[in-house]
Amino acid sequence: MQWKAQIAAYQQQVRNSQPPKQATLFALPPTHCDPDSIDPFSLKLITMQFWRMPADSPGYPCIYFVIDFVFVIDKIVPLLLYVGESSQSNQRWKGVHDCKRYVEKYHDLHHKYGLERAVSIAFWFDTPSERRARQDLELSLILRWKSPFNKENWERWGQPFG
Repeated sequence: MQWKAQIAAYQQQVRNSQPPKQATLFALPPTHCDPDSIDPFSLKLITMQFWRMPADSPGYPCIYFVIDFVFVIDKIVPLLLYVGESSQSNQRWKGVHDCKRYVEKYHDLHHKYGLERAVSIAFWFDTPSERRARQDLELSLILRWKSPFNKENWERWGQPFG
């Protein structure tokens, strides 16, 4: 619970703080793919079993966010566990995926200790279709939110279920 509360507190601080603005000589239009403007907690949540539902297409390029909720002090706040990217939103989770395994072990531990959890997934589809640009955006979001199931943040939060 303390581990989850620390991560959630950090993420709420990121969510509530304004990112630093860099001065420019020219007025540049804002980009819709600015990682500072993407709030994973404002997206529509769906069940983690979405990939088992029938789909009429392999899906679309997206950034996706695995989210749980945690009770911190006197309120329930969202907890971003994982950030990922895919060129086919309906296909990515059908095969082997490390995060799928982490979520399963996360569920098992919560069940073992009688803890509540509400793990869901949210998709952001307004992402670049070009793979490299999408991966760069994904990495920026991983580093911004410090999602604990992403390997880039294991040094900070510890490796989950190693």
